[in-house]
Amino acid sequence: MLNITIPGVGELAIKQVVFDFNGTLATDGKLRPSLAPLLTQLKPKAKLYVLSADTYRSVQSECADLGLEVRVLSSKNGAAEKRAFVRECGAETTVCVGNGVNDAGMFEISALSLLIMGEEGCAVKTLAKADIIVKNSEDALNLLLHPQRITATLRA
Repeated sequence: MLNITIPGVGELAIKQVVFDFNGTLATDGKLRPSLAPLLTQLKPKAKLYVLSADTYRSVQSECADLGLEVRVLSSKNGAAEKRAFVRECGAETTVCVGNGVNDAGMFEISALSLLIMGEEGCAVKTLAKADIIVKNSEDALNLLLHPQRITATLRA
């Protein structure tokens, strides 16, 4: 479990992290090579999920060696499907990481949301729901690996 203390706000007991794939962990359907070691470091602290509409049809192969649980969205309403998944996992113990419009709903209900402002950009609708905005996925993973950075950013 990942414990994050935020003075003036409270304690977060994080059991799972839900990642979007394209624009978050991947660029043009390819996993960013620098992320594998960071994801490996995070795995003992929380259950890691990847939810994707799989635009490039590559999420399964790109994540195969990482031991992450990958779910390809099956409905035409990816936003609702992602939100339902986070609710099912336990939103109060979930961190969500994403950048697209279909991530906004899960950002609204999660304990903590991290928005990636990477090569693909980010959706303004989702930006408005984010707790923290970072420039890339490495920064997001490092926040989770060094939770006092989150404390420093979100303290009241």
